[in-house]
Amino acid sequence: MSRLAAFTKKPWIWSFAATVAVWVITVMFTGGASSFGLSHAALTFAAFSVIVGIGQMFVITLGPGNIDLCVPATMTLSGTLALKFMDVSDSLILPGLLIAILIGIAVGIGNYTLIKLLRIPPIIATLSMSFIVQSIAIWSNRGLRIRPPETLANFAISSTFGIPNVALVALFLSVIAWVLLDRSFYGRWISAIGQSTFAARMTGIPVDGARFATYVFCSVLAAIAGYLLASFSGGAALNMGSEYLLMSIAVVVIGGTAVAGGDSNVPGIWGASLFMFLVVSMLNTYGFGAGARLILTGLIIISVIFLASGPKATR
Repeated sequence: MSRLAAFTKKPWIWSFAATVAVWVITVMFTGGASSFGLSHAALTFAAFSVIVGIGQMFVITLGPGNIDLCVPATMTLSGTLALKFMDVSDSLILPGLLIAILIGIAVGIGNYTLIKLLRIPPIIATLSMSFIVQSIAIWSNRGLRIRPPETLANFAISSTFGIPNVALVALFLSVIAWVLLDRSFYGRWISAIGQSTFAARMTGIPVDGARFATYVFCSVLAAIAGYLLASFSGGAALNMGSEYLLMSIAVVVIGGTAVAGGDSNVPGIWGASLFMFLVVSMLNTYGFGAGARLILTGLIIISVIFLASGPKATR
């Protein structure tokens, strides 16, 4: 019983519990006919939220005030320029991915430059950078829907052993994130910074370097997500990243990461991302209108957060 009690106190368990509950309710309503299709769709669309959510989680772990509002614009610019560079050529798929990653690095450097040199809050710095990045995306896109190479598009919409390829990519990136958080000095550094920046400096932790690397890492993950999303959806569009602004923050909070900083967990991002997709799917199944869906989604999210914060959670 003591092990069960300790297990239920883990902050990420409630997001998975809510995910299972919503999945069961939706499948019961459809008579079980859509169980596989629903699971496959959930894994597919949750994968994009997982990728951007992991990056946002690293930033939020740095402590109060740290957040990246440039995620949607980074996704749009990376998807647009990478696809434009590839020009539907299969031979340029990997160079196109490199272009996307380099864009992410550039945006991350720009974000932290505004934060550090101009000494403005991250929420203002990243919001300002998002306007610049989105403007570049608009200028380079010129209202056209740029198509991905056929091989890349097929990869993005296909599955391996029944698991969506984009979900496998998200899983691979999740493992990297877990290793960084739990098995590296860098993970210990950002946790310490989130708990107390002053104490972290006093113990010799390179605070500025760790924060710089974190903002760059978040932007790189957003760029990879934009590259995959543009390939999955059949082309880059100027509004392709808009829904991931609040989504990237919501999955971090629902997943059990401490908003005050200093603590994070990768499994919770998966539970929260699956939960968010299934909630919308369930409400659509029951025929709720847009207004009712937003209200009920908000209430459900509040309930999950309340349950997760009720007991004293431990990792």
